[in-house]
Amino acid sequence: MLNIGHRGAKGHVAENTMESFLKAFELGADGIELDIHLTADGEAVVIHDETVDRTIKNASGFIKDFTVADCSKVGIPTLVEVFHVLPEDAFLNIEIKNPEATLVVADEIEKFVRLGEIHYENVLVSSFHWEVLGKLSQINPDIRLGVLSEENSKEALAFAKEIEAYSVNVWFELLTPELIALARQHQIQVHTFTVNSPEDITFAKKMGVDAIITDYPDRV
Repeated sequence: MLNIGHRGAKGHVAENTMESFLKAFELGADGIELDIHLTADGEAVVIHDETVDRTIKNASGFIKDFTVADCSKVGIPTLVEVFHVLPEDAFLNIEIKNPEATLVVADEIEKFVRLGEIHYENVLVSSFHWEVLGKLSQINPDIRLGVLSEENSKEALAFAKEIEAYSVNVWFELLTPELIALARQHQIQVHTFTVNSPEDITFAKKMGVDAIITDYPDRV
């Protein structure tokens, strides 16, 4: 079972920052989960919201209006920068927040695989925008896909089968023995989020999930 730091080590360090990603690995994470939006100049950058207001001090506005240089000034990393600091064989879950970032993310993954800096089996692209996953399955079938859902695990699993996804990434309260069994039957992994309390972590482990996404990698 993989221990994946949600937006890094969000429970300890500011989310989706290089410091948070490094802290997650320091705390024993096997990998990290991060979120992608697109800048005004077409680069994939790591931030959860479509605006910077919540997470960046003394800045406001939509990330789509920021250039990469603007992002760098306020500490928003690029996906490329994260690729460069990943420990060898670390797992990376890239969640695409803005569908317009889909092609850019696919290109960056392919480029870094070609350079030998990452491997397809260590990267998973997930999204709540299922059309993004459908598009990726056609663009590059080698990219592993995770179908995100916090409402309907059955629909997520059905779509995962349809696009031959690697995993369903579901809210932990949707976990049932039936879901796990059905996923196993179709060779689809079950990754669950965001599991933080010791009780919920124990529950997810007992369910037999393949990965736990948590703000506290030190608790898993």
